Amino acid sequence: MKVRKLILSAATLTFGYAALRQLSLTLPNGITPVRQFDLGRYLGKWHEVGRIENRFERGLIRTTAEYSLNPDGSVRVVNRGFDPSSERHKEAIGLARFIGDPTVGALKVSFFWPFYGGYNVIDLDPDYGWAIIIGSSGKYFWVLSRNSTLTDDLKSRAKITAIAAGVDPERIYWVPQG
Repeated sequence: MKVRKLILSAATLTFGYAALRQLSLTLPNGITPVRQFDLGRYLGKWHEVGRIENRFERGLIRTTAEYSLNPDGSVRVVNRGFDPSSERHKEAIGLARFIGDPTVGALKVSFFWPFYGGYNVIDLDPDYGWAIIIGSSGKYFWVLSRNSTLTDDLKSRAKITAIAAGVDPERIYWVPQG
């Protein structure tokens, strides 16, 4: 009987925490996601050319993110990278959903259901050649490009966008892609 109560309590706490996390899927202060976002143009493979290091990707190089549409309208997310210390490839598969209007670049993404994090496209090339993303806080920041080569223009743009978002551009790790 005690084990059953313990399991029920743990499940209740887990789902309660997940529900609270859903409430925290907000944008950092002063940040606005892009408007007229076109998911169809966003789908496909991106190279992660810059990021704020986080525990999920720490040390990975040659990182990519690939987005595809699921039959239910959600987005399948496949993140891949190479860990030079273990000489192994790593992969994480997740699910993203729009928080509201699908023409606004504000989504939530989960790699471990029922937990979600913010995924906010805050700057986007008109031709969908690059994108700059911030999470629910400045702890998560990514620079994506369709091309594996980081250009000086994109690096400068990312630094300016980071400053405007309250992110220290010196914390951006420029990911080796070669």
